[in-house]
Amino acid sequence: MTKNRGIYITANDKVIEQAIALLKSIRFHDPDTPICLIPYDDKYQTIAKILKESYQVEIYQDLDFIERLSNQLYEIFGKGFFARPNQFRKQACWFGAFEKFIYIDTDIVVFDKIIETTDYLDKYDFICYDYQHSGGIKNVFTPKVLEDGVFSENDIQDMFNGGFWGAKKNTISEETLYQTFTECASHPEYFDFSQKTSDQPIINYMILKHVPQRFNIVRRPGGAPGSWAGSKHFQVQDHHLIDPNVNQPLDYLHWAGIRIQPGCPYWDIWKYYRYLGESIPDDEFLQIQKQPNLWQRIQKKISRNIMS
Repeated sequence: MTKNRGIYITANDKVIEQAIALLKSIRFHDPDTPICLIPYDDKYQTIAKILKESYQVEIYQDLDFIERLSNQLYEIFGKGFFARPNQFRKQACWFGAFEKFIYIDTDIVVFDKIIETTDYLDKYDFICYDYQHSGGIKNVFTPKVLEDGVFSENDIQDMFNGGFWGAKKNTISEETLYQTFTECASHPEYFDFSQKTSDQPIINYMILKHVPQRFNIVRRPGGAPGSWAGSKHFQVQDHHLIDPNVNQPLDYLHWAGIRIQPGCPYWDIWKYYRYLGESIPDDEFLQIQKQPNLWQRIQKKISRNIMS
């Protein structure tokens, strides 16, 4: 059944804590918007059960399609090319139940009714909401895309972070996905995979090439706040954050490239949402909890030896 607006996430049983923090933050501000889980891999049964029972999250209806889509995309580049090829499973968003949607990574918490960002899709086909472009082209492209005229300087000002974006259903077709991946596979020199990003460079290429009606919300009149947890200037105010550069509250915070653990940037914000409605454990307990025990370390070592 097609629905008007909704949110997609990807997750597996390894990111249960992050997923709970994200879902608690979403549901705190918005109890009703439908949310759909795209399984990151085959080990998702525990997280799916928790998210369905506590936060009304449904599993993507056509799991066979996700498998077929992701396998096709992997094969175009060849096995072993990407550090985290399962990130491409989120491309099932284009073909799911929601006419308008946002995709959100699990290393995010939101501070308001985030589905309202899809209001911009009344005018545009694709939206993003970050300052990825302000840091140059690293983690997306190499200078070769400019040297070869693939994109202009103006084009690359529309680069975005792959952890938060929105679009209209079927803006990208299956054919366009496969065509884009084939183009990219023939020009790996255009992309910066040095920090083990997998989907972000390819999806940026696809959007810049095929979706002219796109909009970065940070360019709205009056400006907009940042969203990256690596930004040190945000001011904490009642479990929210304010960006003093624009004197506006953040709509979401993204720990992209940052391990969420005691001592990380804005740790207290993440911990507040993760344990919303629960007693909050102290940091020492959480730090110990995150340390792998002896048996886990042995298993990891055995696994590495088998793979080598």
